[in-house]
Amino acid sequence: MFHLKTVVAATLAVLSFSAAAQSAVTVTDPWVRATVPQQKATGAFMQITAPKAMRLVEVRASVAGTAEIHEMSMADNMMRMRQVKEIALPAGKAVELKPGGYHVMLLNLKGQVKAGDKIPLSLVVEGEDRHREIIEVTAVARPLGGAPAAHAGH
Repeated sequence: MFHLKTVVAATLAVLSFSAAAQSAVTVTDPWVRATVPQQKATGAFMQITAPKAMRLVEVRASVAGTAEIHEMSMADNMMRMRQVKEIALPAGKAVELKPGGYHVMLLNLKGQVKAGDKIPLSLVVEGEDRHREIIEVTAVARPLGGAPAAHAGH
């Protein structure tokens, strides 16, 4: 009887761990573009995958006075950037935040971001049930010339 209880307990532990792992939002390749001295804004980029339909609704960054979610798009042969309230995260599909598309703007920087710096970011995601989760991410700053150039105007 004792052996059966041990097997059942172990099985339940594995199942609960598996369920917890499946409910986690994953963030891959987070990076921030390095800046030059006195530059007050930069972009943060990454891929986000949610296990169920969610939304990225807020980003926080201690290196910036403000962090905003933005979208760049072409309209009338002009690249336009605008702040958006949220980014949809479809279940199981990676959403890429990249130069020239959705991205995070770090505004009113408190200092220069140098290549190799580790920048902490807090991503706030919200499920359809309005439950919010905070995902802590560390983005590494890449050199100015080392990443695709679509953000030069920021």
